[in-house]
Amino acid sequence: MFVVTGASGKLGRAIVHQLAQRVPVGRLVAVSRNPIALADLAALGVDVRQGDFADPPSLASAFKGGKQLLLISSNAKAYGGDSLGQHRVALAAARDAGVERIVYTSHMAAGHDSAFPPMHEHAATEDMLRASGLAWTALRNGFYGSSGLAMLAEGMRSGAFDTAADGPVSWTAHADLAEAAARVLIDTSRDSGPTPPLTGPEALDLSDLAAIASALMGKPVVRCTHPVDALRAKLQERGLPPAIVAISLGFYDAARKGEFSTVDPALERLLGRPPIRMRDLIAQQLGH
Repeated sequence: MFVVTGASGKLGRAIVHQLAQRVPVGRLVAVSRNPIALADLAALGVDVRQGDFADPPSLASAFKGGKQLLLISSNAKAYGGDSLGQHRVALAAARDAGVERIVYTSHMAAGHDSAFPPMHEHAATEDMLRASGLAWTALRNGFYGSSGLAMLAEGMRSGAFDTAADGPVSWTAHADLAEAAARVLIDTSRDSGPTPPLTGPEALDLSDLAAIASALMGKPVVRCTHPVDALRAKLQERGLPPAIVAISLGFYDAARKGEFSTVDPALERLLGRPPIRMRDLIAQQLGH
């Protein structure tokens, strides 16, 4: 039985659909805090269950019978919660339920010393997995292409967008990462440990993205670069919580240091085809 947590999210839902193309749907369990949101998966024959990292007893029934668990990382810390505490609860529930292997959605830049705060939780969770006694795989996912689209969105609307100085990022499509996760989850022969970076085919900075958008739209998209302190003040004026401000600014710092610049062939080998390019994601966003 394959169990996927966070199945109502963009990545989790896509992973369930990818698994449904490869194994009988009767072997799939989709877990969400709000199972009503998974009515479409239930209609396919997927076993939909309620489970909440913040409610440990709910995970016992959510994980029951599961042998392979896809653990979608929690972003609770960004909103004042305890991501590591939730991961710890999920690992304990998995052991108690008899899960044999956990596949965790980590990140290419996972590290205790990263300039990008979420990477600390990924590194600490990988440490937990090493100590868990279970077989495990950490998917070292490339930076989501959808995040690049979100940063570019204002520029595509108004013609200009504000950023700090950055560096090249190997933007990676959700669709590719979902397919990769499904393939890894099914492949039980893998040794425990992290994957190589699962990245898109090229590393582009935000000026590169602006140039692509300009070419596709036939009009200028201007990337305006500001000092970090000025951008911090702008984000604070918008009323964003301190944790979100730290994450936003940490991205630029980490990108300048090259934390997201690696381009690795591992994803292409896993998929058996070239990964989706950022140009294609931007064109899709524009309806081209």
